[in-house]
Amino acid sequence: MNLRAIKLFRIAGIQVYLSWWWFLLAAYEVYDRQGTYSSIGWNVAEYLALFAIVLTHEFGHAFATRQVGGTADRIMLWPLGGVAYVNPPQRPGATLWAIAAGPLVNVALAPVLYLASVATRPAGWPYVTTDFHTFVAAVFAIDVVLFVFNIMPVYPLDGGQILRSLLWFWLGRGRSLMVATAIGLVGVAGFIGLAMWTRDWWLGLIALWLASVCWNSFKAARSMVKQERLPRREGFACPSCGTAPPLGEYWGCRSCGQRFDTFANGARCPHCGTEYPVTTCLDCRESAPPGEWVAGDMAKAGR
Repeated sequence: MNLRAIKLFRIAGIQVYLSWWWFLLAAYEVYDRQGTYSSIGWNVAEYLALFAIVLTHEFGHAFATRQVGGTADRIMLWPLGGVAYVNPPQRPGATLWAIAAGPLVNVALAPVLYLASVATRPAGWPYVTTDFHTFVAAVFAIDVVLFVFNIMPVYPLDGGQILRSLLWFWLGRGRSLMVATAIGLVGVAGFIGLAMWTRDWWLGLIALWLASVCWNSFKAARSMVKQERLPRREGFACPSCGTAPPLGEYWGCRSCGQRFDTFANGARCPHCGTEYPVTTCLDCRESAPPGEWVAGDMAKAGR
């Protein structure tokens, strides 16, 4: 059993987990919203609705990733929202769809929730409301706020990742990530300043988390750019991302520990003779049999 998370349920092979920290935030939020409704049960329902929207959003990412041929088998719900552990094919179009599908779920929910809010509004008394109408209106507001927040071009929010995917078409995998994370760091600085000005500790925690992920991604982008500048071997291309492999001894043998050029030696270590049935792409980290590494239209297009 994972001591940091609870297994909730599995849908279409996707396991949903709930962080233990979620309960602490739930208690705080329910207590903080007291007085909004006539019964605390409505506060609990509102908080559960928040995470139902988050979960639906994450399933949007997961199903879109599978649609483009990627893998997605786990979703984690935690105090800062949710994370879908997805691995779309390392191509800009595939990545763009996998990321954009999450916010599109919020877009699809918005008119439904708005109409429900209008339908539950008491007639004849504009300043009179009911718990049910307040609840539906709050859920609509939650959906809109989550969409607006997520679509901001601050990496690693969805907006920042969408920006990176769009830039990928013109700048390539590494430089697009570097530009997106550089813009993201500026946005994070704004979040930190806003949190200090409003004295909002929760926004401050979110800003610090964003800063950590964004900075680590910026450092990873610099390594990608450096690797992308390596000389490439013509006639071969990764079947997953279409990138030609680097020319040189960049693969390590698990048997003898020596480095070798797998494409110059037929996927066989020249030092100990170990043969490898699959070759790992150093750019996208996907593996495929050596016979599938044949250059084609995908490599030429750089998709």
